[in-house]
Amino acid sequence: MVGGIFYEHGHRMIATLVGTLSIVLAVWLWRVETRRWVRWLGVVALGAVIAQGILGGLTVLFFLPPPISAAHATLAQLFFCTILSIALFTSAWWERERPVVADSGGTSVHTLAITTACAVLCQLILGAAFRHKGFGIIPHLIGAVVVTGLIFWLAGVLRRRFSNIPVLRNSARLLHGLIGLQLLLGAGAWWSRIYGAQFPQPIPVMVTMTVIHVVTGALVLGTTVLVTLACYRLVRPVGAPVESFVAAQSQHQGAL
Repeated sequence: MVGGIFYEHGHRMIATLVGTLSIVLAVWLWRVETRRWVRWLGVVALGAVIAQGILGGLTVLFFLPPPISAAHATLAQLFFCTILSIALFTSAWWERERPVVADSGGTSVHTLAITTACAVLCQLILGAAFRHKGFGIIPHLIGAVVVTGLIFWLAGVLRRRFSNIPVLRNSARLLHGLIGLQLLLGAGAWWSRIYGAQFPQPIPVMVTMTVIHVVTGALVLGTTVLVTLACYRLVRPVGAPVESFVAAQSQHQGAL
């Protein structure tokens, strides 16, 4: 097996492994997890990986149509975020009692974090559509500017308002590092695509740069999702009474 056949077969083998592990995860959560919403989240993850397999089959059957291929790539990102969320919800860190701090700023950190995560997801969709020749690179470049601005804004808010909370302070540093790396990888992926255009088939440097760029994009999305969840775990929204917020948190964690 050489070239595209090697990559495609490897992709299918890894997908099979991921699907098998998703079944194990869903069964394990249903047997040992007491929170009903977490159990159903495991079922959602399993459903997503099944749908992902169907989309993958349609992608091959219809010879890589841009809408199906982009949907296939997007669902993979959503599945990844679901798995990360399950890992966070079942961690000792999440279940441990923690002090709640107030959000004293103008723009709510919850709103900003959600907006940033949604913008990153849209940017990944634009990137997938570009890779599969749905349209040109301009929308993806515009999205990169928007996402970069939002991530720097979110990181700045985390650093200024919550410098005394290590997990949020360190998240700001991680976001800065990831977006900087992603911008460099994006430039490298674009250069490799231009350089590789003279060859009849995709060359290794183009494949490598594109894959690393996509993987780092997934890490950026996953990080923004986890930061959003951490903000909801640790930060009381502006105007919300402390007692009601803490009570809601306790009820949510212990819900069956």
